[in-house]
Amino acid sequence: QVQLVESGGGSVQSGGSLTLSCIISLAGYTANDFCVTWFRQAPGSEREGVANIDRGFTRYADSVNGRFTMSREKNTLYLQMNNLTSEDTAVYYCAATPVPNCGGGARFAPSKFHYWGRGTQVTVSS
Repeated sequence: QVQLVESGGGSVQSGGSLTLSCIISLAGYTANDFCVTWFRQAPGSEREGVANIDRGFTRYADSVNGRFTMSREKNTLYLQMNNLTSEDTAVYYCAATPVPNCGGGARFAPSKFHYWGRGTQVTVSS
């Protein structure tokens, strides 16, 4: 069974940086069988995809492009977040889905993702 575990959340002041980690267990699959997206959800808001990696290629939502960087090293996914603002406050989740589900806008669509971590809280104070 595919499992994901996030860590690295916390509290930071506006303008600061934070790096999230997601350890993924692929249960016999390879990294190229899945794409992984970092989502976030603020109170009262819908879950939003912010960064995706698919067979080595990364893509970002406009809201974080230039500030967030997603990377992968073996079975760990990272989300480096710089120049944080209060609007980045949310619970951050990593999620995985088989590659055929990842095309186009689907890479940021929560309904397309089968496997989810429990999330890690990020709080940015001004």
